[in-house]
Amino acid sequence: FQIKSREVTVSGPRGKLALSFKHIPIDIYFEEGTDERTVVVERWFTGGKASASLRTAVSHMQNAMTGVTKGFQYKMRFVYSHFPINVSITNGAKRVEIRNFLGEKVIRVVDALKDTTVKRSEDVKDEIVLSGNDIDAVSRTCALIQNVCHVKNKDIRKFLDGIYVSHKGTVITD
Repeated sequence: FQIKSREVTVSGPRGKLALSFKHIPIDIYFEEGTDERTVVVERWFTGGKASASLRTAVSHMQNAMTGVTKGFQYKMRFVYSHFPINVSITNGAKRVEIRNFLGEKVIRVVDALKDTTVKRSEDVKDEIVLSGNDIDAVSRTCALIQNVCHVKNKDIRKFLDGIYVSHKGTVITD
């Protein structure tokens, strides 16, 4: 864990993540006088909504620490009523190609962000597993996959077809 001018670098057994808090007027430093390495995040003369940025910064740092130690894993299930959704993973587990969504001929392509990898689940039939160290990249990749399978010009209460997140967790379970 390194701090230099509001840029935090977190490294662990799974890799290294760099976070920048230059856009937030906060102080980040290690607490002096204790045996443990405690990170202090503070903001001067704040109130109201501006103080929420403190908790946001701390949450980003905690997520980075969890990512480099345990990693993040999201599972997505395919939901379809008539036309089976065909998903192929290409480009070295970095690209998802979705075919036959609602019987359409168009191929929907989503590229995984940063270090996110995609693989098919071995035990469950219609499921893909996305994993990586950066929670922002993994969750945004899931959002891109879900949004590309959005049903248009139909009643979404009836047409529930799509690919949805079914589980959020870590790669290494305790």
